Parts: sequence; C-alpha cells; structure tokens
Amino acid sequence: MAQNYGIHPEGYRLPEETHIGRVRLQVADLERSISYYRTVIGMRVLNQSATSAELGPHDEDRVLIQLDERKNARTVSRRGLLGLYHFAILLPDRSALGAFVQHLSDIGAYAGMSDHLVSEAVYLTDPDGLGIEVYADRDRSTWTAVNDQIEMATKPLDVQNLIAAAKGKTWTGMPAGTVIGHVHLYVGDIDKAADFYHSGLGFDKIVWSYPGALFMSAGGYHHHLGVNTWAQGSPPATDEDARLLDWELVLPDSASATEAAAALEKAGYALERSGDGVRARDPWGTALKFHSHA
Repeated sequence: MAQNYGIHPEGYRLPEETHIGRVRLQVADLERSISYYRTVIGMRVLNQSATSAELGPHDEDRVLIQLDERKNARTVSRRGLLGLYHFAILLPDRSALGAFVQHLSDIGAYAGMSDHLVSEAVYLTDPDGLGIEVYADRDRSTWTAVNDQIEMATKPLDVQNLIAAAKGKTWTGMPAGTVIGHVHLYVGDIDKAADFYHSGLGFDKIVWSYPGALFMSAGGYHHHLGVNTWAQGSPPATDEDARLLDWELVLPDSASATEAAAALEKAGYALERSGDGVRARDPWGTALKFHSHA
C-alpha cells in the first residue's frame, strides 16, 4: 500500500531504505546462549572467540546477533529493565514461520503467539531473560490504515493454519533472507522517547494508539522500532545485567549515516565516536550504532 499514514518528523527524516542491522547482547554464559540460539532459534555460528560469537541464518553469512559474554551477568526478571523488551527476527515468508512453530512444538519449547494483522508473531525468552520475537509479515497490500495509523492489534494466532502453510516442510534453521525486522524497547517516558527517535533521529510515527506504546519506522514499514512504558518503575539495565549492548540502524550510504547522526547531535544528544563507529544513547542509556551499506 502507498504510505498515506503516519506522522513525519518536522526536521530530518530517515531514508525509506533504512532498516535494522545486528543486535549485540550481553549474556552470562556464552556456550549456554550459543546452544539456545542454535537448537531453539535455529541460528548458525559464523564466528566465535573465547568471549564472543556472531550468529546468522543458514546459507547466508549475514550477522544478525552478536553475543558478548560477561560472566555471571544477572538474569533479567519478568518485570523487565529499561532497555530491551525484545528484538524481532523477520522470516522471509509465512511457510518458514509455520515450520518454525512446528519445530518449537516438536522440541517442547514454550512460546507466546499473536496475530498483529500486519504480521504473525511468536515470542520467546532466552536463558538470560532477554525477549525474542520471530515473525513473518503479511503482504503490505493487506495492511490497512485507520485515522492515519496502520491498523495493528494483538489477537489469537491461528496456529494450525500457520503450521499448515509449511506444507510439511521440516525446520532446518533460519533460512536465507532472514533479517532483524525491528527492535522494541522499554523506556521511561513515551514523549521523551519520541523526542529522541522521532523528532531527533527522524523515524515516522506509525502507531500511537496502543496504551503506553509508540511504533515508528522508515519507508512506511509497520515498525522498525517500538517503545513502551510497560516496565514503568524498573531501572535501566546496567553493565551487571544481561542486556542489549547496542543495535544497528543501517542506512543506504555513509552520507546518510553521517546525516542521521548529525540530526541527533543537532537535537542536543551526545554522540560517541570510536574505532568501530558512531553511537548515540537514548535517555535511558540504550545504545544505537549508525551503520551504512557503503
């Protein structure tokens, strides 16, 4: 569908080709996490050292998740900490998601499941209490807009219909074409989050009617970023906690990456420049790294 919804930022606006790159997680036990992400989630280890591992889909060398070990990092409680709510792995099609759901059933892994109208989603928690969504989008031609917002909801998932879409295909791991579709964060205040991610960074607001939540994107997507206040009263994640260390915003070229970083700096937010790139931190300390294809 043509984008006839959402609220554009008044200043800088992210290019429509913008998407999410890798997410970098701090975990308490590297081998335990590798085992989980391989056997349950279906990732492949691309590179590994004594304290870090890079994971990606099968038949493709794209890094989607980086695990950095901090021995004895605290497990995140169900109440959550300001920072990561979940990161979301987007599968290339519905049949792959159906095969994944059958795989979870076969190994006895617990998962929450929802139909969001624009997508179908499965929710899991890793051994450190970090949230994961695995989902498949419905075709954009089926998305609808109401009062300038994409229509999203949280409804029961038709699990049997989804499994049937796999047509008996056996799950053999995350297929080529799998990407990180979005990141969803716990924040302390929606308005402050909008100041940073919408007014400063340049995401469009896409859905703002969910209680305590805001969804934003570039290029008309249903969301590259969600923020919510559902962990209200919890402190930000610290160096001692399992947590999201940073996530990548991938822009079409280096000039766009520089421009996006400059827009945040112009809005009054500090940038961190180091050998591996430029980072900014939202008001609760969650780090975003700017990256480009070129």
